[in-house]
Amino acid sequence: MTSSAEPQNSDRSAQAADEAAGSQPEHRNDSDPAPAREAAPAPAEGLWGAGMPRWLPRAMVLALVMVGLFQLADWAFHQLIDLFVMLLVSFFLSLALEPAVDRMAARGVRRGVGTFLVFVAVAVAVAGFLTALGTLLVDQVAKIAGDLPHLLDNLINWINRTFHQDLSLDELQKKLLKDSGAIENYAQQAADNVWGVSSTLIGGLFQAFTVGLFTFYFTADGPRVRRTVCSLLPPAKQGEVLRAWEIALAKTGGYLYSRALLAVASALAHWVMFALLDLPYAAALAVWVGVMSQFVPTIGTYLAGALPVLVALTVEPVDALWVLAFVVVYQQIENYLLHPRITAKTVDVHPAVAFGSVIAGAALLGAVGALIAIPAAATLQGFVGTYVRRYEVATDPRIDRGAQRRARRELRRKAARRLRRMVGGTGPDESGTTGRGGEQGPGGSGTSGRGGEQGRGGDDGGGKE
Repeated sequence: MTSSAEPQNSDRSAQAADEAAGSQPEHRNDSDPAPAREAAPAPAEGLWGAGMPRWLPRAMVLALVMVGLFQLADWAFHQLIDLFVMLLVSFFLSLALEPAVDRMAARGVRRGVGTFLVFVAVAVAVAGFLTALGTLLVDQVAKIAGDLPHLLDNLINWINRTFHQDLSLDELQKKLLKDSGAIENYAQQAADNVWGVSSTLIGGLFQAFTVGLFTFYFTADGPRVRRTVCSLLPPAKQGEVLRAWEIALAKTGGYLYSRALLAVASALAHWVMFALLDLPYAAALAVWVGVMSQFVPTIGTYLAGALPVLVALTVEPVDALWVLAFVVVYQQIENYLLHPRITAKTVDVHPAVAFGSVIAGAALLGAVGALIAIPAAATLQGFVGTYVRRYEVATDPRIDRGAQRRARRELRRKAARRLRRMVGGTGPDESGTTGRGGEQGPGGSGTSGRGGEQGRGGDDGGGKE
């Protein structure tokens, strides 16, 4: 029994040794060749060589998103540009009206009530102006329609006398009848465009109402608007924003003040001319010219001069030519003499800068840009002048080449004035002294004075000046 159990134990121990030997890694000398590793599959050769970078898909997606956002922002801006323009106009109008509201608020009137009163005053003035000129326009149109045949006869006779022509009313009627087809087509096109004109008029009224509403809110809530804007900025920047706001208030008020001065000057000049020509409604026509030429940009001058010319046609065709000539001449005088000087004094903008800003504003925003260009330029100039440091420039003939010549001319003038004073004011006085417009001092006689006072040297005449 014992001999049979021993072989079984030896077999089990041998099997266990074999399993232990198989589980352990086989020892390999350094001189033995390395076993062949399994080769990894080679990357496929394609457009990106070794493979597409991991960041490239994300970059492409981000670029597409940015392009989409830019297109969306561009579309939204073009859709809302009219609103932005109306907000800008309302802001400048509120700057013009806010000083009056501030004065009323300082006297205890609520800002909302004060703004309403200012709006009522402006509306009454505009309504009165339009009513007076509307009555004038209706009367003159009716008069022109009734006197049209007589006016045509007078005009034809004047042309025949002046230019040695042989025109007649019958020939004009034949030409009009000959071109009646074109007139009918034009009337048909105008009738077809009635809806377009009506929609344009309604759109203009809606824009005017929107501008008025925003202007009322900006003016009545001016302090609250400034407080809201400043609350979004750090304390160090709040003072700068408020200073810029004050500059905008001053410059916009100065701009309207300059326009009012130009309107008064234009109205007075045209009233004198219309009264000399004995035109009907001379005062109303003068006010029309003054207001329209100053407060309507771009086409205001042409609208201002058209009505007086039409009125003058009802009196005498020659008077219409005189009115047209005066309007053109006065416009040139205003553009080159009055407007640059008054605008530069009230808005503190150089005439060249004012002219360039009007051109730039008209190019960017049309008539609205031309209207707000000068106060915007004045505000920007004042704000930049406050924070941009300036240095004193040394005297250099390369800067002002006429400075030395002017200095020599001034010295010659002073020398000539001094010589005239000496010649005109010298002569022996009672004590035998000579002086130049001066008086004798207490020093005694025999002395000479220069510069109006005699020295106090003593009786020997040795006094000094």
